[in-house]
Amino acid sequence: MGFEELNLHPDVLKAVKRYGFTEPTIIQKRCIPHIKTGRDVVGQSLTGSGKTLAFGIPIIEKIHPGKGVQALVLAPTRELASQVSDTLAELSPRIRVTSVFGGVGMQPQIDGLRRAEIVVATPGRMLDHIRRNTANFSNLSFLVLDEADKMFEMGFIEDVEEIIRHLPKNRQTLLFSATISSGIHHLIAKHLRNPLMIKEQLHVDKALLKQVYYDVGQHEKFSLLAHLLKHKTPGLAIVFCGTRREVDILARNLKMQGLNAMAVHGGLSQNKRTRAVDSLKSENIQVLVATDVAARGLDIQNISHIYNYDSPKTSSEYTHRIGRTARAGKYGEAVTLLSDRDHDNFRNVTLDSSIQIQKERLPEFQKVQFVRMTQRPSHGTQRRFGQGYRQHRR
Repeated sequence: MGFEELNLHPDVLKAVKRYGFTEPTIIQKRCIPHIKTGRDVVGQSLTGSGKTLAFGIPIIEKIHPGKGVQALVLAPTRELASQVSDTLAELSPRIRVTSVFGGVGMQPQIDGLRRAEIVVATPGRMLDHIRRNTANFSNLSFLVLDEADKMFEMGFIEDVEEIIRHLPKNRQTLLFSATISSGIHHLIAKHLRNPLMIKEQLHVDKALLKQVYYDVGQHEKFSLLAHLLKHKTPGLAIVFCGTRREVDILARNLKMQGLNAMAVHGGLSQNKRTRAVDSLKSENIQVLVATDVAARGLDIQNISHIYNYDSPKTSSEYTHRIGRTARAGKYGEAVTLLSDRDHDNFRNVTLDSSIQIQKERLPEFQKVQFVRMTQRPSHGTQRRFGQGYRQHRR
């Protein structure tokens, strides 16, 4: 089935083709026809499955320019909100789309809310606007809860509930989530009317994605990563760390090794986060070092490698990470680096029998310097030399 068979508006069909899409993804094929008929839909699918177009196409076809805000999309992170907003805007230039999230000024968003037909927002900032009476949802027809499981994990559900209380009850509600927990089931039962449940198979193409792990000492972990990035990574790479601090330290050390890397996490300003993601998309950098939350939902082409510098804690987290490579028929590799502190988390991942990760033999690699910066009030900034480098004593 091609997009032509989905009976799309000619302008939307042109925009989809201009985007470079010829065949709809599974989630698009299954969701679009039902959303077009007005059904509430729950779509379970992974990052990169095409769910933005799955809800975006049928919504845009029903939007009336100049009739106020008719669709609200809630997303867990600023990056995802910005990405969804850009995608919807490109689908139909006649529709005004505005993004609403924290870390930037309120006034441009207030102006955008007055003019927009579609609003894509993070829950916290959207709630700020509602409390200030700077958002009017009296003409709202659609509510989309995107990456609902991550909003639940991040503690946004109370904000989401309060936002929903300010929306018209007579609306079409769509929810997309990678996993459907008991909390998400409660949200569905409370706010969706007889929803159609559509579940995409949550798996990766084993023919295109190689999954390996290395057992390596903690003091050699960074050296191995630097070696693999320099000699075994032909395309773009995302390196996942467990904490913001580790992201910053790792990105700085990769730069010291001559690798063009940038960090992205929730502690950075929105401008810095956007610049880092855009730099990877435009291939101005080779490596994005990220936390799970900051990278959730990002759709970046040509990612050849995913590196788990810190092991994910669950199989779901692992699947989300590796789903960013081996797309559109291209080969990809997911590499997990295991030191002693990673084994418990990694064991939890491999309890999922659908995940098959092979142990890889350690290559020969040069031991390089790894520097941690610490602050001591009485002595100022000090350097600590860590993994992969031994400071000679005099």
